[in-house]
Amino acid sequence: MKIAITGATGFVGRSLVPLLDTAGTELLLVGRDSKRISQYFPHLAACGYDELEQKAAGFDLLVHLAVVNNNQDVPSETFHDVNVRQFLEVAYTAQRAGVSRFVNVSSIHALNPRDRSPYAMSKREALSRLADVKGIRTTTVFLPAIYGDSWSGKLSILNKLPKPLAGMAFETLAAMKPVVHVSRLANYLLKDQFIEDKDELILSDGQNGNLVYRGIRRIIDVSFALAVIVFFWWGLVLIWVLIRLQSPGPGIFAQKRVGRNGAIFTCYKFRTMYVGTVQAATNQVSATAVTSLGHTLRKAKLDELPQIWNILRNEISLVGPRPCLPVQTELVKARHQRGVLSLKPGISGLAQVNDIDMSDPQRLARWDARYMALQSLLLDLKIVLATAKGGGRGDRVAERQ
Repeated sequence: MKIAITGATGFVGRSLVPLLDTAGTELLLVGRDSKRISQYFPHLAACGYDELEQKAAGFDLLVHLAVVNNNQDVPSETFHDVNVRQFLEVAYTAQRAGVSRFVNVSSIHALNPRDRSPYAMSKREALSRLADVKGIRTTTVFLPAIYGDSWSGKLSILNKLPKPLAGMAFETLAAMKPVVHVSRLANYLLKDQFIEDKDELILSDGQNGNLVYRGIRRIIDVSFALAVIVFFWWGLVLIWVLIRLQSPGPGIFAQKRVGRNGAIFTCYKFRTMYVGTVQAATNQVSATAVTSLGHTLRKAKLDELPQIWNILRNEISLVGPRPCLPVQTELVKARHQRGVLSLKPGISGLAQVNDIDMSDPQRLARWDARYMALQSLLLDLKIVLATAKGGGRGDRVAERQ
């Protein structure tokens, strides 16, 4: 496998190149100063951008790492010059050289449209213009904070600590924000078949193996459920009574849902629809099926409160992908393909606070996969606060007939 890499002297490049080199690939390192590259990797081929088209002819892959980050003290024009103009020049050069694939590496900051930093804005502009480069397969890989056998940037202080202590400290920090080990990027680049996704591909370590994240999250979930029971039991009783008085039927609605790893569990909610309403996805149910009190409960999200029982049973969490019905086979399949079913479902989630409901299964699964990749305590807190402020209208019923 022949791989050309720009920006190899940066932290990511210095960590990535040895992994690809030991995997038996033929590497070509590209930069403005080929002599500087040779100081880091004297045994590997290096060239300037002016030689790229000739040197990389017929290569399998070009990985673009060269970038100007926000931590660099440079004029704002430099961000556009490097992150947009040079980026496109490299992409077009790879196309002319007959390179099979172009992989653009970006930070997850570029995914946030509210991030108006010079880096994020320039990377978004570059990504929008990458679609104009025809004749070469392109993929953009978004990465959170990346690390290798050592740490860089604000985390470099961990390099001074004893390894056991540094490891524990890092696991705590990784619970707060998403991270990714450079080996995940290397493994992705070395695959025979690349993961295809027109919208985005985010690589991260995830939180399934982070005991700090899982422990703190479980403590928060159980504490919330117990607080509702101890301090607001009267409110639960009042809502139950009002539901029973307004329309015939039980106050609590029990429904089978798809949980973690595809396991079926019974989800409990306050009943907001008339008895006899068809068992279907909410967006397929007419708004006339919702009681007047039900509209209020759904808008305030109070109908979700009985799910504290599901929280105590460890079937659901405060934050996670919303559990769907077993009959929503398209959504179940899309979530399975993206690995989303490995997550514990939640009362609210990233998709919901962005007003994405189950009416578009493929789009919802993509956002669930984004949450899985970006999962962290800080993101969970943002979702909880957004939900409390009224963000996300939940799964919308069909318009009134």
